[in-house]
Amino acid sequence: MTESRAADEARGVVPDAEHPDPPGADGTNPPAARAARTPSVSWSALRPLLLRLHFYAGILIGPFLLVAAVTGLLYTATPQIEAVVYRHELRVTPDGTPRPLAEQVAAARAAVPRGALVSVTPATGRTDSTRVVFAKPGLPDDHDQTAFVNPYTAEVLGQERTFAGWWLPVRAWVDGLHRHLHLGEPGRLYSETAASWLWVEVLGGLALWLTAPRTRQRVRRVVVPLGGPAGRRRTMSWHAVAGVWASVGLLGLSLTGMTWSAHAGASIGEIQSALTGPVPAVGTDLPGARAGGPDGGGRDVGIDAVVASAHAAGLRGVLNVSPPTADQAAYVVRENTRSWPERHDTVAVDPATGTVTDRADWADYPLSAKMTSWGIDAHMGLLFGLANQIVLALLAIALTGMLLGGYRMWWQRRPTRSEGVRFGRAPAPGAWRGLPGRFLAPAVLVVAVIGYYVPLFGLPLLCFLAVDLLVGFLRRRRAGRTGATA
Repeated sequence: MTESRAADEARGVVPDAEHPDPPGADGTNPPAARAARTPSVSWSALRPLLLRLHFYAGILIGPFLLVAAVTGLLYTATPQIEAVVYRHELRVTPDGTPRPLAEQVAAARAAVPRGALVSVTPATGRTDSTRVVFAKPGLPDDHDQTAFVNPYTAEVLGQERTFAGWWLPVRAWVDGLHRHLHLGEPGRLYSETAASWLWVEVLGGLALWLTAPRTRQRVRRVVVPLGGPAGRRRTMSWHAVAGVWASVGLLGLSLTGMTWSAHAGASIGEIQSALTGPVPAVGTDLPGARAGGPDGGGRDVGIDAVVASAHAAGLRGVLNVSPPTADQAAYVVRENTRSWPERHDTVAVDPATGTVTDRADWADYPLSAKMTSWGIDAHMGLLFGLANQIVLALLAIALTGMLLGGYRMWWQRRPTRSEGVRFGRAPAPGAWRGLPGRFLAPAVLVVAVIGYYVPLFGLPLLCFLAVDLLVGFLRRRRAGRTGATA
């Protein structure tokens, strides 16, 4: 067998001369002959292409993933850090019967005289403080001033600047580091790039590892790493096995990370709304009522009666009470229980009578909206409490180890007999040339659609392709000069 014949067969192409077919009635080759000339799509042809993509993404996207993993690991510990740093504001000693909620809010108003009341979160447990949130001039966007009140004495325990009305400064700082490195909107590109490529690396790595040649006796090596002497083979085993065990969690982090990203998140939201419609929302308009509650001159039954009405309507757990405003005639009471099972029912309460005028129940949310909420809360370590935090920490550690192992494998592939510092070799280029057009055309279309909706997957992929083509061109040019010189 000649070298050209072997190369053709490796790509699934068999020369016509080796398989003559009688011509058809019109003088053309029949379908059997055309099929013989058509390259077949096999895993042996796809594997080199996937290996090269996995390599490029690992080298170039790896730093983004590494930063996301390290900052995410720090984020998993924020509840415990907050419990220590803000213990004086968050925890109280039970002492008899709590004072009326209106009295607690009045004490908070006195402590924040220039603030406009935004919401109140009554103490949930006997040792919890009440949170009273105010909008205050001079604060950054999405930040408020929160006063913490002892429900038994109506004493203000302290004040903190909170993010989105809930996150305390430590968590807000770590969250900003994880999401955008404290660089604002431009910094969000890093985390979206990491989320947009994590699923590609995980699925590609699984496909490469699960289809790697191995004997029946070595199937267990899929889930059990190799021991023995250090070397590239052992590094690859640990890298791949860690990916197998962590794959489901990492895919979940990738998907949920994209849901609130700047670009892909908007596309996901549009698709979700188109498929399931908007989530239920309460109406806050009251016929014949003046907006603004007591500040607008109308009668108000008070926040204690409003909370009692919400309890009577079935709301439990962590409640968030928003008073009437210029644009909102009714009180709005929302459940904010983000641990399992989640509770997100919402009611509107007439300030004049204390009756519930409208409600939006979590049970009526579309399944996709529920899944998005569950995924985001699991991503943040809120859904299953400490167990959720431990799983996230293990995933972050696994991802960090996999990334460092990948770079180590690259280093272990370097030429050892060359002078100076040399990097490892990349997988051979040109693998796509062995794939038939009937496969490449739809594959390119699918990738283009994904790249449109997930732009920070598509743009880096175009960069990879451009670099690959440039490297191939330079190598061919150098090889041509060498041949001419010889």
